[in-house]
Amino acid sequence: MTVTTPPPGGPAPAAPAAQGAAAPDPAGPRSRGTAPARLQVLMIILLLASLAWGAVAAWTVLSHASAASEVVRSSEPLSIRAQRMYQALSDADVTATTAFLGGPDTPLAARQRYAADIARAAADLASLKGAATAAADPRLAAGLAAVSAGLPVYTGYVAQAQSSSALGYPLPGGSFMQVASEQMHLTLLPAARTVYTRQNAALAAASARATGLPWIAVVLGLAVVIGFVLYRVQRWLARRTHRVFNVGLVLASVVLVAVVLWLAAAFAAARSSLDRAVAHGSAPAEALAQAAIGFQQARGDQVLNLISRSGDATFVQDFRSVRDRLGPGPGTLLTTAAQASAGGASPAAARWTAAAARDAVPWYAVNERVYNLDGAADYAGETQLVIGTGPASSAAGFSRVEADLSRAIAADQVVFHRSATAGQQAFGLLGPGVIAAAVVMAAGCVWGLARRLAEYR
Repeated sequence: MTVTTPPPGGPAPAAPAAQGAAAPDPAGPRSRGTAPARLQVLMIILLLASLAWGAVAAWTVLSHASAASEVVRSSEPLSIRAQRMYQALSDADVTATTAFLGGPDTPLAARQRYAADIARAAADLASLKGAATAAADPRLAAGLAAVSAGLPVYTGYVAQAQSSSALGYPLPGGSFMQVASEQMHLTLLPAARTVYTRQNAALAAASARATGLPWIAVVLGLAVVIGFVLYRVQRWLARRTHRVFNVGLVLASVVLVAVVLWLAAAFAAARSSLDRAVAHGSAPAEALAQAAIGFQQARGDQVLNLISRSGDATFVQDFRSVRDRLGPGPGTLLTTAAQASAGGASPAAARWTAAAARDAVPWYAVNERVYNLDGAADYAGETQLVIGTGPASSAAGFSRVEADLSRAIAADQVVFHRSATAGQQAFGLLGPGVIAAAVVMAAGCVWGLARRLAEYR
């Protein structure tokens, strides 16, 4: 055997490699433990992030969809009932007082209208009381309690007035009727107005929840973060494994983009429809309802002034204040409602609102004549002008305005219901779709990284 001796000062000869020994890992021993650990950490992070995002997104979608459904199925009908209850109470008082002024022989049509108004108000009151229990609104509950307690008191006074008048005692009957009207104007109508205001506030709150931006922005922001993480993980894997695509991560990325686009489009459509419902439906309807309330107040004061025969100048001042608020004119209720109904959103509402504004002007002129006659103590002429059936009477003019407003409100409510329903339907299957997408994203991430992790085993 020949032994090679290294030259003096030279390097020692390399030891011969043992037969069958593994070649050294050029990446170093640490890489064999680090890459699998990183893959496991990334798998857990993407799995939890996908499921957490799906939970937040699904909760957000379901919250908005629930609020939109509340607008259509609960808040809007209750707001309409509150408005209808107020108008029924006011119309009942006008009908009863006008019939009383006509003498002891109350026409059948007037009795039927009064009875229908009271029945409608009682039915709407029962529906609103049931909803108030669930809403837990103390001001709403107090208003409904006041109406519930005051309505039988009012009908009792009216019945006594009618009985006294039928027996030929007009003065006691007039006293009972005056007390009944005071009960209506001082107790029932303010309470009914509170109920209407609270129901409108509930409708506005539900609409705001359905179109609110904060949580949708959070969901979209989290989606951007998850998308960026998916991109970075795929870049890292491409450099590490020299593979361009990871099928599982690509699937998760595509599903994320698709569901984000669906979410953004559905929310934009729902928000647009609900905003349209408020701007061109409930807003003009509320302005018209306030106008109808104002007209009924003016008519009721007119009749009550005739019954009391006090010559009180307060009625004149109240009438002129109501007239200035109703319009037509810049900033008035009728003009505001007409502007909100314009633009093709509701041609019928715009047409009837314009008719109400047109018919209101001559009715105002008749009211001025009524109060002039009252000031001149011409009670016979005043009575004929207030309760007469001719086309130039205050009763006929009020009926025209009232009919115009009722048709305009109904047309605006159609716009609101149609647009709000479209907003509710825009969410559709988005909630279940977001949940399914989150599960697919999580599964894609686990599958794609598990395949890479298996290569190290």
